[in-house]
Amino acid sequence: MEDNIPEEVNLPGVNESGNNTIVDESGKVKVCYLTEQTSHHPPVSAFYIDCPERGVSARGFDQISAKFTGTSIRVSPGQHNLGIFINIEKRDNEEYQLTHPDAHLGGLLRGALSVSVADTCFVTCPKTRMKAILQYVEEGWIGRTQNKMEGVIFRYDPDNDHITRLKDVADGDILARISGSWHGKIYYTPAGSKDSRLLIDIMPLFPMAKILPPQDQQLSNESLKFWSEVTNSIVNKQFTQATKIKQDIEERQRQRAAERKAKNVEWKPRFFTGAVTPLGKPELTEEGQKVLQGIRSGEYTLEESKVQGA
Repeated sequence: MEDNIPEEVNLPGVNESGNNTIVDESGKVKVCYLTEQTSHHPPVSAFYIDCPERGVSARGFDQISAKFTGTSIRVSPGQHNLGIFINIEKRDNEEYQLTHPDAHLGGLLRGALSVSVADTCFVTCPKTRMKAILQYVEEGWIGRTQNKMEGVIFRYDPDNDHITRLKDVADGDILARISGSWHGKIYYTPAGSKDSRLLIDIMPLFPMAKILPPQDQQLSNESLKFWSEVTNSIVNKQFTQATKIKQDIEERQRQRAAERKAKNVEWKPRFFTGAVTPLGKPELTEEGQKVLQGIRSGEYTLEESKVQGA
């Protein structure tokens, strides 16, 4: 049986005028973010992002791997970092998996640090049977960084997903092509059309100020307090002192881990059900769900953790 593919496809997140549907003329929306370091060895953090007004949530594990290549440092996802999983409730709970591309920190020898991306990442949605391949184009040896990217959105078979290169996508499966700069404007061109439409303009966007719990309501093991001495040392350019404090914290973490192992005590995160999951999608505990609800309402009061990593 052949799939019934409509002649026109409404791409998620894009309206007919090409404007972003996330623009809200009536006012701001609140995005809640909850994260916890669920594993110390290896260092892994779980996160959950929620925007009830839009019916959008996201989750995943944050873990990176850094490797010195001789002239630059390559930063790539760790083995437990399988990407960001986005759920769109108002589109019949469609779930999209976004993988992370490798990044390169260069300019070490010149003393002029720069970040470049030259890799491929993927966006997949088994429910809609749609997939996107995004290729970040490497800068040349001569000239300024272009930060170019190109890609395609196409129909795919979730049970037989083997296409990883742009040139391997059949023309008949392509729904739209993507091109532009990930530091500037990105366009998409629907299949059968020659007219490019604006997908997103990065330039006018800027990070919103975060709303944090008052300092007196932050727990002793929350990042802002836990790593405050390291942060202050870095800000004051006391790098030797920052390294020493960091090493002391990590040694305490190792000691606590050894004590738990000796007592046959399993480390359990507080807000998430497990340190890692095979599918890369963390689940909130009952307390984690309550904390997320507290973030929505601006209630941040929590009791100190009974068990701490360091």
